[in-house]
Amino acid sequence: MYATAVLLGVLWAAADEDLSIETLKKAFEYDANTALDVKASVFLEKPGVKVFDVTYASPKGGRVTAFLATPTTAGPHAGVVFGHWGPGDRTEFLPEADLYARAGAVSLLVSYPWTRPEPWRKALRDVDDPEGDYQTFVQAVVDLRRGVDLLAGRSGVDPKRLAYVGHSFGAQWGAILAAVDPRLKGVVLMAGVPDQASIWRDGKDPGVVAYRRRTPPEKFNAFLKVTERTAAVRYVPHALSPLLFQFAKHERIFDRAAMERYAAAAPKGTPVLWYDTGHELNDFQSLLDRADWLRRKIGIRSIGPLGRNPTESK
Repeated sequence: MYATAVLLGVLWAAADEDLSIETLKKAFEYDANTALDVKASVFLEKPGVKVFDVTYASPKGGRVTAFLATPTTAGPHAGVVFGHWGPGDRTEFLPEADLYARAGAVSLLVSYPWTRPEPWRKALRDVDDPEGDYQTFVQAVVDLRRGVDLLAGRSGVDPKRLAYVGHSFGAQWGAILAAVDPRLKGVVLMAGVPDQASIWRDGKDPGVVAYRRRTPPEKFNAFLKVTERTAAVRYVPHALSPLLFQFAKHERIFDRAAMERYAAAAPKGTPVLWYDTGHELNDFQSLLDRADWLRRKIGIRSIGPLGRNPTESK
């Protein structure tokens, strides 16, 4: 019954716009034969790990900024692309990438267009330009796909052992990546949201409530309509990769019902783990769990005590 209600809600929202998965996926196509034109310089070095400050060409214009964390041992290594949360940047996962390098993985930590320096920065405008933001979101996903290209073509990386880890907005992009890019052997969705309406229409966070009150209804509704094109809940049913959900029990930005609706849309048997923490999911257990899950999916070494049973859901 619950899954039926979710499906009816999706169909109702799509009544006046083609939101079929076939149409939605076309937005994230690009020419994979275009040169990446990678430029790199050493950012830091420590025993067992070397981190490079990297840029590469975006199919949507400008250059992508990223960190590339590499083991100092010989490969072939697994590869992981990381997507940070919305207000963050490529530094979010640097400590985790350090651990993964020691466990035998090369990590690419990508900044989204709105967190890049000039002249490559594209600021988000929310209700003032939802169509423009949609194009920027598409670029964020395409640039992450190019990040997969970068890892897959790198000497010392096994292109058959690639995965993605995304937090918050990064989890939204991960849901799309899982549906459009078959090269990924695992996708971790941390503190993700099924759609933007779960935040902006239904959220109880004081800042969100204030924003909702001061925004004219016609602008607000037009914004939500456009965000349906990148709603994660539309993509997870079509995932080509195994998924792992990680949710916060003390989430402040959206409610548990939204998270459960998101998980219910995923393929049957997708593991869902819950943590006694907030949206940041910065507890040690969530790190251990996703690292151990990736160990089984892409063959990295253990970074510490084994994680929980991935079928655990409480």
